[in-house]
Amino acid sequence: MNLELRHLRVVCAIAETGSVTKAASTLGLAQPALTAQLQRIERALGGPLFERDRRGARPTALGELVLDRARVLLPAMKGLQDEAARLAGAGDPLSRYRFGGVNSPILGRLVHRLAAERPEVQITTYASWSVDELAQLVAGGRLDFALTGVCGDATPSAESGLSWREVAVDPVFVLLPQTHPMAGRDEVRLVDLRREQWVAAPGDGCFGDCFAAACARAGFTPRKVYEADVRGCLDLVDAGEAVALCQATFRPVAGLVTRRLAGTPLRWRLLLGWHPDAPAARVAEPVLETAVAAYTDALANHPDYLAWLLAHPDFGVQPTTAGGVRTA
Repeated sequence: MNLELRHLRVVCAIAETGSVTKAASTLGLAQPALTAQLQRIERALGGPLFERDRRGARPTALGELVLDRARVLLPAMKGLQDEAARLAGAGDPLSRYRFGGVNSPILGRLVHRLAAERPEVQITTYASWSVDELAQLVAGGRLDFALTGVCGDATPSAESGLSWREVAVDPVFVLLPQTHPMAGRDEVRLVDLRREQWVAAPGDGCFGDCFAAACARAGFTPRKVYEADVRGCLDLVDAGEAVALCQATFRPVAGLVTRRLAGTPLRWRLLLGWHPDAPAARVAEPVLETAVAAYTDALANHPDYLAWLLAHPDFGVQPTTAGGVRTA
């Protein structure tokens, strides 16, 4: 049997999980199949790679040697594949725009504007709950741009090597049923929601350290947090079972209202990312300008928020001293 990269991934998975059973689960394989594959790998390499007992699997001296080489070869091969993917797409950077989005409120308007401005360009979209997944797809040349958001002053992981630019920054709102006792207020104090249950969509968002810290500053610990897709979130809020955090440009929904949180305890920064060595980098600035225009379009459905932005210049689109858009 000739040793292949997939065999090295198997060895690494066993070492990282410390168990053939756990590695099988991680790799999506049946445990007997992975055991048989490990035995074939060991025969090809001339000896056992792991000592296995009830406590798990620990690398032998030969196993450590193989792991040392695998930890060099696997990242190098992935880097080669990513570079090849970017080079393969380097013909005409204006022929296609591939966008990935994480629950973005402006993706539709951005696509609409680009399609109108460049009807000859092919535009595709990909949805994910994970900023890291989108960043990896952009870094690997499978997407051109990632349109995502982060809570507060956080930034996406730098491991992907992407360039990130800020489109806009908004205060986080709360989504309430129209029948909620606080629905008639212009803004709601977070502490006044201490008895509420919450619902959130999966993936990246403010329902993590940012939200818990904001509640702690307000003097309470949030009650139960449901998890559901966007439709499920809307249903739970509409039923009066929970309230939700939402973006300021959240599209109005019949029976529901969005309200500012007093004192803006949470902020959401909308970002556009691309790889600086990819063909998309050549058109990144005009795409960024179009994203800003799409954000401005979204404000038309929110006249009260637009008026609030005029009185709070630290929010909305934040130009740099050079007239551009802030780096994330």
